[in-house]
Amino acid sequence: MEEKVLNKSKNGMAMLLLSLFLYLLAIAAMVAGSITGLSENGPQSPAGIALFVIGLVYALFGWILFMGLTVLRPQEAVVLTLFGKYIGTLKEEGFYWVNPFCSALNPAAETKLKQSGDVDGGSSSHNLFTLSTGGQTIQTGGTKKISLKIMTLNNSRQKINDCLGNPIEIGIAVMWRVTDTAKAVFNVDNYKEYLSLQCDSALRNIVRIYPYDVAENVDTTGDGQADEGSLRGSSEVVAQRIREEIQNKVDQAGLEIIEARITYLAYAPEIAAAMLQRQQASAVIDARKMIVDGAVGMVEMALSRLSEKEIVELDEERKAAMVSNLLVVLCSNRDAQPVVNSGSLY
Repeated sequence: MEEKVLNKSKNGMAMLLLSLFLYLLAIAAMVAGSITGLSENGPQSPAGIALFVIGLVYALFGWILFMGLTVLRPQEAVVLTLFGKYIGTLKEEGFYWVNPFCSALNPAAETKLKQSGDVDGGSSSHNLFTLSTGGQTIQTGGTKKISLKIMTLNNSRQKINDCLGNPIEIGIAVMWRVTDTAKAVFNVDNYKEYLSLQCDSALRNIVRIYPYDVAENVDTTGDGQADEGSLRGSSEVVAQRIREEIQNKVDQAGLEIIEARITYLAYAPEIAAAMLQRQQASAVIDARKMIVDGAVGMVEMALSRLSEKEIVELDEERKAAMVSNLLVVLCSNRDAQPVVNSGSLY
């Protein structure tokens, strides 16, 4: 299905004035026909009766012309069908008059997802929906128009196993818009639900390739070599791959995925405590390793400076004792308590 953009003139105001003028003529025709065509003794003029009938018929059915009036705001579109046949799409803002028997089609008008831009397309009453940003509630009325604005879909958090089998919870926000209204309306049953399902599927396909944190012997790029890719450390790369995966799925629905972002990432509650201890232990080991490396360097520097300045001559036993004392002082978690030795080492 290819989109046909209608380049209609913005003749809505002219048709509105014309319809009102024709209604005034119909009322005038009814009045004139009743005066000239009827008398106290019955009908006198067939022309007057015909004029009265014409005015009456238009007064009864002339309102149909008003059904063809439609207003489009910026970044809105309306898909028009005539007796089941797609005739085109209006995309430019303005006041239009179209065939009153045309019907606007938007199968996703009543769909309410956790996203911005949701509207109620079938109910005459106002409904509440929640925007994905800030949890703000907005009241809106029904419409069959399709929004061409950039919208944000904030899918609910999912529990997915990473490549190591660890359960994690992850959520994404997807910025998208409709680019082809014909594909969005006719190629899929409901383009909003279709997008939501494809986001869930793409998220699972990509997340299962990565570990939560950097792990050894894990290939996340598919080149056969281990790398340091992870959900926590390579969030930009993961988000880009999720966006590309979703885009490949929704091309046939006439949608464009502008950006995908990870909004929530954490271990599942059942293993969060154990993984936190593991991270803390790893951090402690790394810190201790850094402290020991620094302490060894400082001891080496102290011995070298003492030897160069010839401040004191130390034999091997005294050097060992000095190294031991310096390492204890430098690597200890507590402040050193000085001890004055008044005797001899021997």
